[in-house]
Amino acid sequence: MHRSHLHNQRAWDERVRAGATHTLPVTRKDLQDPYRIIDDCGWLGGNVRGRRVLCLAAGGGRHGVLFAAAGAHVTVVDLSPAMLKLDQERATAFGLEVQTIAASMDDLSALGNAYFEIVIQPVSTSYVPDLGQVYREIARVTAPGGLYISQHKQPGTLQADVCPTARGYVVSEPYYRTGPLPEMLTECQHREAGTLEYLHRWQDLVGGLCRSGFVIEDLVEPGHGKANAEPGTFAHRSWYLPPFVTFKARRTTATSSVRRESKLWTP
Repeated sequence: MHRSHLHNQRAWDERVRAGATHTLPVTRKDLQDPYRIIDDCGWLGGNVRGRRVLCLAAGGGRHGVLFAAAGAHVTVVDLSPAMLKLDQERATAFGLEVQTIAASMDDLSALGNAYFEIVIQPVSTSYVPDLGQVYREIARVTAPGGLYISQHKQPGTLQADVCPTARGYVVSEPYYRTGPLPEMLTECQHREAGTLEYLHRWQDLVGGLCRSGFVIEDLVEPGHGKANAEPGTFAHRSWYLPPFVTFKARRTTATSSVRRESKLWTP
């Protein structure tokens, strides 16, 4: 296992113990209308009943439980045993069935080929160094014509400082950096304290998805910014630096093995 995987496994287990951001499971009220949460873009067609759904890197007692409440056959894969425990506890509490597997998003060898009709991945790809390997594994386990909905941290939000100066949010990390980003020591809504993250460029986020065998059908940037927000807050920074991007992609029947990229710039 890659050293960053071990580091992040421990970090997320600790975040569960501390009740940190993104570790709070669903409530009974959330389950009254699960589609309001799981299909805010309207990409699922209003019905996942009976569908085979993979919630990838999505432990924490939220995504998997919501899809199970909507009638899907759910498998949750996450690196953190503590996050997966929340899924099992919450599913049991509500009389739902959710299968959980402890694994990294870039090694889905425990899953069969072309099985899942829908793959849901919340913001998590920044925790792995090789995004291409993640996409290839997802392509392998997704059935032809299957849907892959994923959310990612935009490169710019990982390049810029968390706190503003008199001239705004300074870009302090190079776009063509290698290795993990400097670890955040204090909690903020753009970065999770204690974790190791990697900056993935747009050619990896978008191009890598296409090269792995998906066609992008839609793209949205969730709106979190407010022009009149207090400087330094999540909403203020998001007004200048959109934090996330969400892709709707469809699995094709063929995968291109040819990588095309510009040779004008070699980092």
